[in-house]
Amino acid sequence: MLGDSRIDADVAEDAREIRRWRNAIICAFGLGGITVASWGPRMPAIRAELAVGTGTIGLLLACSTVGSIAGLLVARFALHRLGGRGAVLGALVVMAGALVVIGVGVTSGAVVVAAVGFTAVGLGLGSLDVAINVEGAAVESRAGRTLLPLMHAAWSGGAAVGAGIGALCAAAGVRPEVQFLLLAGVVVVTGLAIAGWIPAGAPQEAEPGPSLSRRERLRRWLKGWTDRRLLLIGLVLLGVEFGEGSANNWLALAVKDNHGQAAAIAALFLSLFAVSEMSARIAAGPLVDRYGRVRMLRFTTALGVAGVALFIVVSSIWVAALGVVLWAIGVSLGFPLGMSAAAEGDDPPTQVSVAASIGYLSSLIGPPVIGFLAESLGLLSALWCLAVLFLAAFAAAGSLRPIGVARAR
Repeated sequence: MLGDSRIDADVAEDAREIRRWRNAIICAFGLGGITVASWGPRMPAIRAELAVGTGTIGLLLACSTVGSIAGLLVARFALHRLGGRGAVLGALVVMAGALVVIGVGVTSGAVVVAAVGFTAVGLGLGSLDVAINVEGAAVESRAGRTLLPLMHAAWSGGAAVGAGIGALCAAAGVRPEVQFLLLAGVVVVTGLAIAGWIPAGAPQEAEPGPSLSRRERLRRWLKGWTDRRLLLIGLVLLGVEFGEGSANNWLALAVKDNHGQAAAIAALFLSLFAVSEMSARIAAGPLVDRYGRVRMLRFTTALGVAGVALFIVVSSIWVAALGVVLWAIGVSLGFPLGMSAAAEGDDPPTQVSVAASIGYLSSLIGPPVIGFLAESLGLLSALWCLAVLFLAAFAAAGSLRPIGVARAR
């Protein structure tokens, strides 16, 4: 009886550790979403204080994208060297410091300083993205059930909160630098509070990171780009991220110009997309556990194709709204399920970095591709390329099978 009590106590303690670890990663996802969305509503004020044109603002945003891609490369080294706890906390601290630098640049009117801040915040976000996805996959493995869609829902919810905070601060006349300074404090305090719930070691490594030289780690990363499975997972990420990014960049404009709606209604369509995506992610975990990653991804991307088609070809605004809901469901699971699949194997940080790098290409190529096609074909016609990429993700879905199952097949 005494032995049974000790076993029950150990099981309960293990469950508590997993729960704290899961909650810490969910909080980190939320902080990432809040940060990435916080500056969008403040861009008019930032442009005014820096006294620059829209083209310069575009370059500042491009700096954040370049920093994010660099962060994908830095994250794998941070995970090997610092472990999960240090990598997540370090990324959050970098993000907070970068927000302060952006505020200093805006206050002083120094475009170069602001550019450094945007690059650094992108670096922190890219590093955080890899670290929390690797940690999230490790929590999934420990818990024995699908959790990454729920975690990504926290990012979507955080983005909605961040955009709301930015909009409220703009309406209240709060200067951008004050908002960024307060947000930086929240990020650091929350990061320190949750850090103790994250295991200190590097997650799921076959070989301890410190025993590998930098040359060997670089060789592993380059070798990852020859891994057919990782490249196909990257194609899944590219397809769904292209669909999500295009909604963020073009949906409101398409509703206003092509469906003849007022700007306020167009903004509501973007909110409808965000809420639908977040809801699908919250509900997805048990369904993925029951039907598997491959079936769920094929189901959702097929809905995405139908949603984009409805939005493009149907004139009824209510049917277009249904199309937006299906479009959002189509992009909802590709990234969390792709990250979960990429993290399986001997070196999760490297594998996630490679797959995520391909997915992040959508941030670079998406806006100019849609813009170029819209110039010659019209915006609605340009959106057909989203359906093509959804079909590509559908075709590559088999790469998300668990490694043991894939090898058996």
